[in-house]
Amino acid sequence: MQIRSVGIDLGKTTFHLVALDDNGKVLLKRKFTQRQLITFTANLQTSLIGMEACGGAHFLGRTLRAQGHDVKLIPAQFVKPFVKSNKNDFIDAEAIAEAVDRQNMRFVPIKTDDQLDLQALHRVRDRLIARRTSVINQLRAFLLERGLVFAKSPAKLRERMPEILENAEEDLTPRMRSLLAMLWNEWKDLELQIVEMNASASAATTTCARSSSLEHARSCCDPSESGSRSVTG
Repeated sequence: MQIRSVGIDLGKTTFHLVALDDNGKVLLKRKFTQRQLITFTANLQTSLIGMEACGGAHFLGRTLRAQGHDVKLIPAQFVKPFVKSNKNDFIDAEAIAEAVDRQNMRFVPIKTDDQLDLQALHRVRDRLIARRTSVINQLRAFLLERGLVFAKSPAKLRERMPEILENAEEDLTPRMRSLLAMLWNEWKDLELQIVEMNASASAATTTCARSSSLEHARSCCDPSESGSRSVTG
């Protein structure tokens, strides 16, 4: 059985694999758990394997590459034109197997652990910033209902918040004062977390840059890299 390309459709708990021959004929179809899939591919002939670039693809891509396979990640929108009939997991896997063998296909680089860490840090930081904006807007709205208006810049509001909470003459009920104090504390906590995320992201960026430089140096010195499949795009 001579396999030309393999497509794997990734799911949360199940993985569907389809292998094609040189003529595009389906040689095998299998459904696995993640552990079963990794065991199967460890005993599979060295193959060109494609997967959509989605959740879990980078871990599995690195695992299969360590087994000796030529692994490519494809953006989902580039797989869609190869789907031949009604969507199901095996049809999707077959489409991936066909797409990955196209010489002009565009691929997504497989991320290292450091790169995934950096991506995660940025996503958490973005969520914290969005949450901070939400807290500020809610504070501003509550104060507006009490006749307290501030400039658009958060700096003015931040500067006045301690005074507002401590000034007994402000037209605030005890319940509203308590809510404002809670939001003010949340704002300060978020500021600290964002500062920590910025520092962590900066350190991770340095690590990623160093790792990328080392990987580039290895590829330049490794003769096996010169024979790898070229990709345009």
